[in-house]
Amino acid sequence: MKYVVILMDGMADEPIEALGGITPLEYANTETIDALAPYSHIGMVHTIPEGCAKGSDTANLSVLGYHPKKYYFGRSPLEALSMGITLKDTDITFRTNVVTLSEEEDYEQKRILDHSADEITTEEAKELIEAVQEAFGDKEKTFYPGVSYRHLLVWDKGSKAVNLTPPHDILEKCIAEYKPQGDYSEEIWEMMKKSYEILNHHPINEKRREKGLKPANSIWIWGEGSKPQLPDFKEKYQVEGAVISAVDLIKGIGIGAGMTSIDVEGATGNVHTNYDGKAQAAIKWLIDEDKDFVYVHLEGPDECGHRNELENKIKAIELIDSKVIKPIQAALDAKNLEYKLLVVPDHPTPLRLRTHTDDPVPYMIYESGASLINKANCYTERFAKATGKMLEEGYTLMDLFLK
Repeated sequence: MKYVVILMDGMADEPIEALGGITPLEYANTETIDALAPYSHIGMVHTIPEGCAKGSDTANLSVLGYHPKKYYFGRSPLEALSMGITLKDTDITFRTNVVTLSEEEDYEQKRILDHSADEITTEEAKELIEAVQEAFGDKEKTFYPGVSYRHLLVWDKGSKAVNLTPPHDILEKCIAEYKPQGDYSEEIWEMMKKSYEILNHHPINEKRREKGLKPANSIWIWGEGSKPQLPDFKEKYQVEGAVISAVDLIKGIGIGAGMTSIDVEGATGNVHTNYDGKAQAAIKWLIDEDKDFVYVHLEGPDECGHRNELENKIKAIELIDSKVIKPIQAALDAKNLEYKLLVVPDHPTPLRLRTHTDDPVPYMIYESGASLINKANCYTERFAKATGKMLEEGYTLMDLFLK
């Protein structure tokens, strides 16, 4: 049996007036998914336990079968694993975004205009983080460049006793209301504040302005964590698994769980990612290498939700259906292989809110050769809710899927 998870990050949404009162998933043309729906188990699942952070870190841990309240060590240390950084027991890690702030003279009166700085390229961001490291790096603090706007601070003998706000939660809001609180909060705020002076007129940002792109004119520090310890996925479920993602967080979860992280050239973590490459990487893992399990993570719907891009969110869903799910299914069918397919978002990212919520999300489990199960002709939030099936503990979804 082959097992395929298609994780459509942030796909779930609310009914939207501009779409006639339906969601992007309902509106999207998803022929492949809809053809499987009548033969699938469909329901709702709570991926984020009460009291846990409303993020892809807790939600993806949950979908992979790890209870976030037991195995959550913070977002940034998982990203460190993906970046190949060896953490000491005394290290505290922090996600460091390069963001776009508004132009008010007083730093504290600025607003976060874009948590991704117009989805800055990895190459551009690397130069900016190198400038930040030169300014603030010392024997205790090291800034590491990551992918696009996502970077990392490792602070030896730092502290997790802090209250830091994710930048995508406070878009268009005055940052003075979200200053760091707790240990080293003044030092963290000063680094963020001084980074504006370093980055605002950096040559990289001046070139971006000339192109009509937003500047990455400040860092934003958040997502504190410590060295993670996850049970081995293969020992837990008796399948050999891989993760395919452009996002360091998901790669890090996979690596931390003893899975293989497969890199795909041109995978970006947004709507313009290499869908074909991800599908072919999954097919190669399952068929050519004859492995058991693959977790294909697609960030596009989430990024479109944060950026309030309705048309692109619909487009991302449609591309995942046609360019990822369809070819994987066709390849498995052509080899007459038995397989199961799980389609699920990690959390909602409603366009109206431009951030995550912890509301339950729809899941669909299809098994090859299945008989008619329900009268569904689609997979949507509305139909999944109407089934009355609700998994209250998200980490049990993987048990249901694999066992």
